Amino acid sequence: MKADRITSALFCAAIAACGGKPGADPRNETQVAAGRQLYDAHCASCHGPNLEGQANWRERRPDGKLPAPPHDASGHTWHHTDDALFTVTRDGLAAMAGADYQTDMPGFADRLSDDEIWAVLAYIKSRWPQAILDRQPKENR
Repeated sequence: MKADRITSALFCAAIAACGGKPGADPRNETQVAAGRQLYDAHCASCHGPNLEGQANWRERRPDGKLPAPPHDASGHTWHHTDDALFTVTRDGLAAMAGADYQTDMPGFADRLSDDEIWAVLAYIKSRWPQAILDRQPKENR
């Protein structure tokens, strides 16, 4: 229960520091700290505690699904805009790839608020080198 209060307090401070606007700011230490706790609780079991993803993430398993990709600079997460990453996290990969796409990536809308999803994305982005941040697309095309 105490950990939940700490996470909530960090989260509220992160939102206040962002001026209440949605978005993932890897320079916002409060948002990043809240995002790290949320990532550890909800994402690390598949994407790895160090954002390393699952082994052979580019090769389909016998069930036809791809393993969880890394979210560090070695993966492809940074090839997508924040809005696309937010949509995939909130609604699941099928929201972007189509309902018939086979994936283990669920949507987190029933477990995380929009602001918590932005915090997770801020944490992920905080682990990218500046060169990758500079190359990440800024707008959906």
